[in-house]
Amino acid sequence: MRIPVNLSSQPFQRNRAMMVASAAVAALLTLVLVLMIYLAIDDRNQMRETREALDKTQQQLAAISAEQAKLEAGIRKPENAEVFERSILLNTLLSRKGISWTRLFSDLEEVLPHNVRLVSVRPQVNAQNAVVLDMVVGSQSPEPVIDLLKRLEDSKLFSSAALSSSLPPSQTDPLYRYRVSVNYAQKL
Repeated sequence: MRIPVNLSSQPFQRNRAMMVASAAVAALLTLVLVLMIYLAIDDRNQMRETREALDKTQQQLAAISAEQAKLEAGIRKPENAEVFERSILLNTLLSRKGISWTRLFSDLEEVLPHNVRLVSVRPQVNAQNAVVLDMVVGSQSPEPVIDLLKRLEDSKLFSSAALSSSLPPSQTDPLYRYRVSVNYAQKL
């Protein structure tokens, strides 16, 4: 009878593949750790640079705001009120003068149906420096004006068309008259 006897304290095992794989995973994890540390340091440096740039910009903004407040205080003095009002008037006139009537009528010609008459048009510049047209249009029936409103809404130059009032035909005027307000995207 044979009895197997193992005289070694630890039997032989084939662990070489497992040890090589474990070493490769450890090296990969070490590489990922180094990469993460590099990215964290780089992120911290970028944050510091961003904070410095933000602080510099805020200092510039504070300096500009202080200068603007000083200039506004000088403008608001009673002895400068007349000049200030005159400059506001001139700026308003210049912004109104900046509207090109030729371009306005050319753009309106593209959207105005053939059976709608433009009775009057009054451009205005609002506080946001946008042009708003207050128009009175006339037609033999209401349908062409509805078509005009649709065309204004679909146009790239006009938006937010609103019908504010209407007048039926009279003995002296055979047209339906409508007051239309529309935003106009003409650059000043």
